[in-house]
Amino acid sequence: MILRAAGPDDASAVTTLWNAMIRDTAATFTTQEWTVAAMATRITERRGAFWVALDDAAALAGFVTFGPFRSGPGYGATIEHTVILDAAAQGRGLGHLLMDTAEAGARDMGHHIMVAAISSANPKARNFHARQGFSETGYMPQVGRKAGQWLDLILMQKTISAS
Repeated sequence: MILRAAGPDDASAVTTLWNAMIRDTAATFTTQEWTVAAMATRITERRGAFWVALDDAAALAGFVTFGPFRSGPGYGATIEHTVILDAAAQGRGLGHLLMDTAEAGARDMGHHIMVAAISSANPKARNFHARQGFSETGYMPQVGRKAGQWLDLILMQKTISAS
């Protein structure tokens, strides 16, 4: 495995992985897929906050990124993240490696709290984040809708800095 900062050249592979989750699951409430151009912009804007993991064949195995939790200066030290793994890469510790890298990067940037917003249709993500040290801090019933079903939102958070 190779873990490195994402660059615009990764946009196509990241878009493919992210759009599969959007299109094929209820793990995210959104139905709007990314374009490669928009993803390249996101990667560029999130320099220092976007990492990719490549497998032995140099194919994308997963990624993690973080950005603002909410707008406004009072939320400046709080971030929300996204971590997505290819199905073939799951269960090998790669998600934890990506999260550890993102947490260290966020801490180095002065962030204090990392938030996970998890669909109730994704219990694996809830368990993963609990193992990563996140605590459940909120449960919002039926705030999302996708594929004709109401979905609950589970909020989890982790303190990543001492100050």
